Amino acid sequence: MRFILFVIHWALVGLGVAALLVILWSALSGGLANWSGPRVELPRRGYATAVARAAPAVVSVRTLSRRAAGGNALTEDPLFRRFFDDGAAMVRRETSLGSGVLLDASGVIVTNYHVIADADSIHVSLRDGRQADARIVGTDPETDLAVLKIELDDLPMVVLGDSDALRVGDIVLAMGYPLGIGQTVTQGIVSATGRNRVGINTFESFIQTDAAINFGNSGGALVDSRGALVGINAARIDSEGIGFAIPTALALDVARQILEQGSVQRGWLGLDARDLNDAQRAESGIGAGILVLGVLAEGPADRAGVLPGDVITHIGDEPIGDSRTAIDRITSLTPGSRVAVTLLRAGRAVATEAVVSRRPLPR
Repeated sequence: MRFILFVIHWALVGLGVAALLVILWSALSGGLANWSGPRVELPRRGYATAVARAAPAVVSVRTLSRRAAGGNALTEDPLFRRFFDDGAAMVRRETSLGSGVLLDASGVIVTNYHVIADADSIHVSLRDGRQADARIVGTDPETDLAVLKIELDDLPMVVLGDSDALRVGDIVLAMGYPLGIGQTVTQGIVSATGRNRVGINTFESFIQTDAAINFGNSGGALVDSRGALVGINAARIDSEGIGFAIPTALALDVARQILEQGSVQRGWLGLDARDLNDAQRAESGIGAGILVLGVLAEGPADRAGVLPGDVITHIGDEPIGDSRTAIDRITSLTPGSRVAVTLLRAGRAVATEAVVSRRPLPR
């Protein structure tokens, strides 16, 4: 009997403990499921808002070109060619990937010239999945810019920023469609502004950045921390952390001229010049200027009486320190206008006036 009572006692104890555990588990699980706890809105860090503002206006640009296939010993062999149409040219299809930026809701896109150069067809894809064929409105190879147009409704447009206000150290985001993997964003800082003599374009005033600009990013957007467009991605050097973008101040001026006039019009004087070296500066007694090496016959400079060997010190009221300054000054002049040219000839100051012509298009 005592044994039976012992068993009954501990059985009841076990059942009580089990019941208690079930009650506690139920209370805890229900409470955890319904418990939300205090919520605190922490400030978000990052550039998601900037990306969301700019991303819809950044597009993928895909081109198709047809090239005559190079011959080889097999295809040129008469025994081989007898099985094919002798009159049919062998053609190779080439595709290229790049990016572009929608400037307005009418479908105007700015991209790099090298992205669409020699393209037979151009296809644009938007972030929202829509696609359209694009036509070329105009190009400017000397700044590596091109303007395209697509016909779609309700198009997004980029917010324009002020590239002239950029400072070294400012945060920038490079957006585009590199390597065919979809739209991507990379982040960096402005490493330099006004970079020239890089050897990429004729006219250069690059924004240098360490934001990654990979193959296919060309023509995409460089935006500031607010998502406003400050540059068009252009190129990178085969070195980590050195990429270049064309500032919006230049890109928008080129786009405007193309849209209004069909091409970019730049001034031209028809002369070849180079910077003075130290010995020539010492000999001439001037601190700055450019040495005229040659003058095109019947060109503006020739008609103005400029001679090889002259040292140009001023174009208009602007002093000319080097050949880059001279090019920028001359090309900014309006074709058909007149400009004063001040030069030194055999140590004597000479003043003349030239009628500016239009800079010939590159061949």
